Amino acid sequence: QVQLVESGGGLVQAGGSLTLSCGASGRPFRIISMGWYRQGPGKQRELVATFTSDGSTYYTDSVKGRFTISRDIAKSTVYLRMHSLTPEDTAVYYCNVNGRNGAWGQGTQVTVSS
Repeated sequence: QVQLVESGGGLVQAGGSLTLSCGASGRPFRIISMGWYRQGPGKQRELVATFTSDGSTYYTDSVKGRFTISRDIAKSTVYLRMHSLTPEDTAVYYCNVNGRNGAWGQGTQVTVSS
């Protein structure tokens, strides 16, 4: 069983920055992908950014140029640095391993005020 623990959410003004962290632990497991989803009020959960199985990165269009995903493989930790935040980025951000059928963190709230 993989456990994912997120941190770093909070309240920030539009134009501000936040960095989310997610650490994975538990029984030995193979990470195929690791990244972040988000679910805004009244919206479906969407993939924000992820490392894919070949180590490349994917970003949804709305965050390209503003968000950066990085990782520390030795620590099984992934980060999401978010800049130029807008109210549309307000959501619960979830750490995820191995896609929608994989493991999920508990979520961390990011609120961007206008």
